[in-house]
Amino acid sequence: MGRRVPAVSRALDILELFLEGDGTLSAPEITRRLQLPRTTVHELVTTLAARGYLTPLPEQPGRYRPGVRLYQLGSRYAEQLDLAAEGDRVAREVAGRCGETVHVAILEDTDVIYIAKVDSSHAVRMVSAAGRRLPAHCTAVGKMLLASLPPAELEARLPADAPLSAMTPNSITSVPALRAELERVRERGTAVEHRESNPDVSCVAAPVRDRSGRVVAALSVSVPMIRWSEEREAELVGLTARGAAELSARLGYRPRR
Repeated sequence: MGRRVPAVSRALDILELFLEGDGTLSAPEITRRLQLPRTTVHELVTTLAARGYLTPLPEQPGRYRPGVRLYQLGSRYAEQLDLAAEGDRVAREVAGRCGETVHVAILEDTDVIYIAKVDSSHAVRMVSAAGRRLPAHCTAVGKMLLASLPPAELEARLPADAPLSAMTPNSITSVPALRAELERVRERGTAVEHRESNPDVSCVAAPVRDRSGRVVAALSVSVPMIRWSEEREAELVGLTARGAAELSARLGYRPRR
């Protein structure tokens, strides 16, 4: 376990005070309630306000209320809770139709994190777990999510000379090759991964959108190679796309006509 940072703890103590009362406080009130030095409170409040976590009240000089950054963090937390819960429900439905392992994943920097996972009903199946993190370029869900990024954001996360680690001999290991693959993903609207993260497994994935139309996750079906074929791939591409569309609908997405 790492050492707790006193300054961070004090800043969080200040923010948590706003959970009480009418949600507004002045620096002297914070000083009195937390028994902290006045200078320390002033510096922390000034920093929190500069970062958007607190907002001065124009009509009441010297008083503050929670800022927009706290709202954004809370909204993201709620969004992830909804996505994980709905993702688990849809993943179970998709797994029930195909009997294979189904994942829902989100993108974090250049990795994917699985937020929902339902196991295959077969004895031979993919071994994984919700919460697992993998390099995005090695997975179908990751390719789907990377392909959905705006070009400038993709460039910032994966510049042309960025190193790409290999999980298997089939993994993509250069950014130019990855970008070519992402272009194919955009054209198809779905992503496929053949033994790139696991030498014995192939996957297909489709995008999950929120109510604004933004891609926030991807849903995939993973199949051991002993049950994989071109016919099975085509079948699962359709099933995965329908599952992702169902999850998108549950998140409020309505396609434009």
